[in-house]
Amino acid sequence: MQDPKLLSLVLLAFNSENRLRPAYTALKQCLERENIPFEMVIIDDGSSDNTWELMKTLAAEDTRVRPFRMSRNYTSPYVHFAGMSVAKGACMTLSPDDLQRPLETMVECYRIWEQGHKMIISYRTSRNDGWWSDLFSNLYYRIMNSMSEVQFPPGGADGYLIDREIIDIMNTRIHPIHTSSVVELLRLGFNPVFVPYDRPSRPGKSRWTLKKKIRLAKDTFFASSSFPIRAITFLGLGISGICLFAIPLLIYARFFRESHLFGFAVPGWTTIVTLVAFFNGLVLFCMGIVAEYIWRIYEEVKGRPGFLLRKDEENR
Repeated sequence: MQDPKLLSLVLLAFNSENRLRPAYTALKQCLERENIPFEMVIIDDGSSDNTWELMKTLAAEDTRVRPFRMSRNYTSPYVHFAGMSVAKGACMTLSPDDLQRPLETMVECYRIWEQGHKMIISYRTSRNDGWWSDLFSNLYYRIMNSMSEVQFPPGGADGYLIDREIIDIMNTRIHPIHTSSVVELLRLGFNPVFVPYDRPSRPGKSRWTLKKKIRLAKDTFFASSSFPIRAITFLGLGISGICLFAIPLLIYARFFRESHLFGFAVPGWTTIVTLVAFFNGLVLFCMGIVAEYIWRIYEEVKGRPGFLLRKDEENR
């Protein structure tokens, strides 16, 4: 019979042959010290090194380790959903292979879950990615909170511990395409408990490239906000109002002020070219926003899976 307090710890691995065993050891020792029953679900996100072979070795050494690998590199937001799909525990949490989320924060979240809370979200109160990266990250989440239907904690969040009830909802009701698990969890409600933590410095170069960051930022923004599509309506109304106001002024300048307005010459062709160029740019801008939403609808109606796990004999 399965332990009603079993924690499914999803360990994200990508080109992790040098980090995986130290991460496994640190996590195992922490959970054993705290007397927390666990299974460790290690998911290889399309590594090109010996990560998968090492995962199989760990599984042979410890029956609590369950190795899985993605069919290709999907990036961590999709690995989160993959972890939910195979987790067997009464609750589930995540850990990156570089242990950027302190172990004591994971334990704290588990203790809060034991008190009856179903969703515990940890968020960064400080980070050390360089002032340029930190500036844009903080600015991004401020913009998101002003335009989104969900409210992100300060500094953003990518860690959480969720109850089996929420895991089942995410597996059966949420389609994991062009979104992130954090956005969908915040949208569900369940009165989440927020746990702050200070993120330690990251050794070496980040594997989270600029391209991946931009992709995640777009997916998060369009998955959680309808502001751009609604803004087009108000933008159109505003521009229409300005034009209705400008037309009488241009007529007045043409016939009563010798084609001068506020001391400036207003030749007919200049006005036409300016207005045509402005409205063409406005139309293209609005079409681009609409296209982002239509593209996401197109991806949804195709019914393709958001991720694929390979069926290996080692998967248990």
